[in-house]
Formats: sequence, structure tokens, C-alpha cells
Amino acid sequence: MGAGVAKQYLPLAGMPILAHTLAAFDTVEEIGRIVLVLPADDIQDARRQILPLVKPSTRITVAAGGPERQASVGKGIEALANLAGDSVVLIHDGVRPFVGPELIRRLIRAAMGLGACIPVMPVAETVKRVDERGVIVASPERGSLRLAQTPQAFRLGLFREALEAAKTSGLMATDDAALVEAAGGKVHTVEGSRFNLKITTPEDLALAEAILAAGLTPSGEFR
Repeated sequence: MGAGVAKQYLPLAGMPILAHTLAAFDTVEEIGRIVLVLPADDIQDARRQILPLVKPSTRITVAAGGPERQASVGKGIEALANLAGDSVVLIHDGVRPFVGPELIRRLIRAAMGLGACIPVMPVAETVKRVDERGVIVASPERGSLRLAQTPQAFRLGLFREALEAAKTSGLMATDDAALVEAAGGKVHTVEGSRFNLKITTPEDLALAEAILAAGLTPSGEFR
């Protein structure tokens, strides 16, 4: 982002991106608990500056993360040690503030019945595979390709087993579904949302501001 501050703390419509994301989950009554995983040095500031903006009705636990994403997810799962394995956990990017309640509920229902489910979007552009020189080596057929989003939903016991298997094998995955896949589990999909934007660049932030200025809901409907 080049902003001199972690992107989750950048302002979006006058409030940190992370506060918008927390509020999106807090409004869904099926969510019983939220674990916010942050760098250890950020925890006190988050408690003073982020949580008061959300005014959560749901219990929020703040946990220190690890050196990379997968370790941080593991720290979040450790904070849920008292929950039974048939509970459902949703793992979400803090910089996706426009996740909607309807998508969250669909994922919860799917994970309860199927064990693991993630939101995906069809690939609209032609995909090219290139080598280290940037030369095209293949043009995969896009009909079976999907773009993965978060939150990714799992029965907690299933995901705990997948995390342990990854530790044993040394697997480092780019998303949580890949851990379940590697452990032999089936991950199902539901349709995601084009408005479930991951804010990673200045252009993304400008687009997010425009979405809010237009009065759009997370489902893409005008208020």
C-alpha cells in the first residue's frame, strides 16, 4: 500500500478498515465470538482505537499472531480451545470490509452440513501461465477456474486436524482451504460477491470509498 501504516488501519469513510470488517461480523446474530489476530505490538492500540468504534455486542478476543499468516490462523484457533469440534469457524481477511451477512450465513449453513466451504467467483478474464521470463507457456481453460475469497468456513474439528497435518508435513499454504484439501478433506464452494473486495492497493481503497459513497450494500444493492 505504501502508506507507512498497515493497510487494515487505514481510514475508510472516516473509520479504520478493520473496524468496518469487525462490524460486518458483529451484526450477524449467528456469530457467537470473534477472535481478532494482530501483531503483538498492535494489540493495545487496537483495544483503545478499534474496538470502541465497533461497540461490539459479540465477545471479541484479541490474540497475538505469528510470523506469517498460517501461524497467525493457528493462534486464532488456539483461542477457541474451549469450543467443540462440531462448532463452525470462519476465517476472514481483515481488509475485506464488505462481506455481507447473507454470505456469512450461507457459509455457516454449508460448513455445518458439509464440513468445509469457501466463497468463490468465476474468472472473467483469460488466464495465462507464464515462465520466469514472462513468456506464456499455457492458456488454461477458465470454465473450471474460480477466484477464492474469504471468509472460509470449516467445522472446527476438521480444521484443527488439517492444521496439525500441515505442521507435521511442513506444508505452507496460501489459504486455509488448501490445508483441508491437503489433509484429504473435501472443500465445497458457494458463490461469492464482487463487492467482497480485498483492499491491498491505493486503487482498491479508492474503489471502496466509491462503493460507500454510492450507498451500496455488501450484496451490491443500493440502499
